[in-house]
Order: sequence, then C-alpha cells, then structure tokens
Amino acid sequence: MKSYKHILFDLDGTLTDPAEGITKCIAYALEAKGIITSDLDSLKPLIGPPLKDTFMHSYGFEEQEALACVEKYRERFATKGLYENILFNGIPELLEGLKSKDYKVYLATSKPEIFAHRILQHFAIDQYFDFAGGSALDDSRPTKTSVIQYVMENAHLTNPHDCIMIGDRKHDLIGARETNMDAVAVLYGYGSKAELEQESPAFLLHSVADLIEFFE
Repeated sequence: MKSYKHILFDLDGTLTDPAEGITKCIAYALEAKGIITSDLDSLKPLIGPPLKDTFMHSYGFEEQEALACVEKYRERFATKGLYENILFNGIPELLEGLKSKDYKVYLATSKPEIFAHRILQHFAIDQYFDFAGGSALDDSRPTKTSVIQYVMENAHLTNPHDCIMIGDRKHDLIGARETNMDAVAVLYGYGSKAELEQESPAFLLHSVADLIEFFE
C-alpha cells in the first residue's frame, strides 16, 4: 500500500452519525417553506452534501431561496441539532491509533467550521486533529473540493500524493480527485455502494474496524 502521511476525514457519516439532528433541522427548514416531512428517515439520503446544493437540487429552490433555507436550518442546528449526534463505534480508538503512529490528521467537512469545532470538542476528539476545516458561513467554500483546498493551504500540505481523504459520499471522492489525492470510501455512512463505486475511490472499506486495520 502507498505510504500516506496526512489523513483527511469527512465528519458527517464518517466520524459521527448525525442523522437525528440533520434530518430534524432539514424538516424544520422545509416546514418554514410549507413542506411538511412526516418521515424523517426519508431525509437521510440528504446527509453529507452541502446544504445549499441539497435544497436546490432536491427541492428545486433558486439559490437565494436555498440560502434562506440554510439559515433556517442553522437556526435549529446551532442550539439543538448539533448535539443530536453520536460517534460511530471505534472512532476514538481509530484516531488515537493514527496519532500514536505519527500520522497527521485533519478534518475536511462541508459543515460550517464553527459547528464542526464544537462537535469535535463535544465528543472530546478535537485533540487528535492537527487542523479542522469546514465550510464558511458566507458560502465562500461551497464545495468539498474548496474545503479540501482550504485545509491543504492552512495545514501547508504541498504534496497531495502524501494525503488521503476518507469519506462516505461521492462529494468526498470528487473533492479528493480534484485535489489530486487518493480517497477511501466507507460504506457504513450514508452513501450507497453504487454511488461510491461510480467515483472509483482508491479503496472501499466496510467498517471503522476496516479503517483501523488499513492504517496498521
């Protein structure tokens, strides 16, 4: 296997299972537009991609309308949804093991950075990250590619071939490809096997235990 020095993680669906908080906040935002969601599970496929894109592509909203929905979403997320979230089993052990092996570990999430930092602190895993980057509240980092580029710039990662991106949705894999790094797709999150395989990740793993073994 190629030797990697820098490991970038997605957050939602990769480190944490945010289904309860995200689906409730999406439903809250949609309700403000007169759209009632009776089955929160039907919103789970929306977990992962940038929210503005989700509201535009899944509901046909114009950009400004979608941005207004994002603001409504954040209204609930900032106080409640943030904490309706659980770590996947084995994540603290995975991160501790990586640091003990002298890997550099980073977060690259489409979630606003201010919320991402609070989540890492809430679960007491912030200590494992050399840099944690996310999207911007002003929509200046609208894609996973732009988030990964932002992390690379701030962490001074000049050789993408030393880096690997780990995520559960196609956006993570596209972002990795567009920044010339390899990617691990994980199947325990919210992307289907078909979605992930279509982007041809370097590796496809089924569980957190597989990730732990991958880096041993």
